[in-house]
Amino acid sequence: MTDATSSDSIDAIAEAWKRELPGVPVQSIGIVTRVWHIAKLLGDDRARLLRSRHADMATLDLLSTLRRHGRPYRMTTRELAAASLITAGAITQRVDRAEAQGLVKRSGRRDSRTVDIELTPLGHATVDDLVAAVLTRECQLLDGLSKDQQDHLEHTLRLLLQHLSGLLGVEQRPGHVGHPATGEGA
Repeated sequence: MTDATSSDSIDAIAEAWKRELPGVPVQSIGIVTRVWHIAKLLGDDRARLLRSRHADMATLDLLSTLRRHGRPYRMTTRELAAASLITAGAITQRVDRAEAQGLVKRSGRRDSRTVDIELTPLGHATVDDLVAAVLTRECQLLDGLSKDQQDHLEHTLRLLLQHLSGLLGVEQRPGHVGHPATGEGA
């Protein structure tokens, strides 16, 4: 890990905007641009890990949502859509793909149009493997920070997320493993 006090390309961006647009506040660049870069690096790494295991973010989101729900690892399509903050059509596509892979099964309720989605034994084993791999990898990626630094960063990010969620009126809801669900089908 490099010295945290050394300049980097993001500092150069801030300096360039100070020069080009004097009077415009640029202090957010040091935080927001770094958060964007970190999110991109982590997202790309997670996507590579999932591809190496023949999975993707959408599948992980679906399986993780069912697994975290608890026994009997079954939810309605409506519950899945609400938990993932995506449309019913997007849930249907995810379920179709996962069902074709033998990871979930559908069942209808008598006298109802409600459809239940349930993890199969293969889906249960797959999500457990994927979650263990993702969390192990992400802990490895954080090893460059001490335990105290990680605790401080977690606390600071929690405060920032709470502040932004309140300020912007966005409800915080978990998606797949440690990833916030978005309306974009993350």
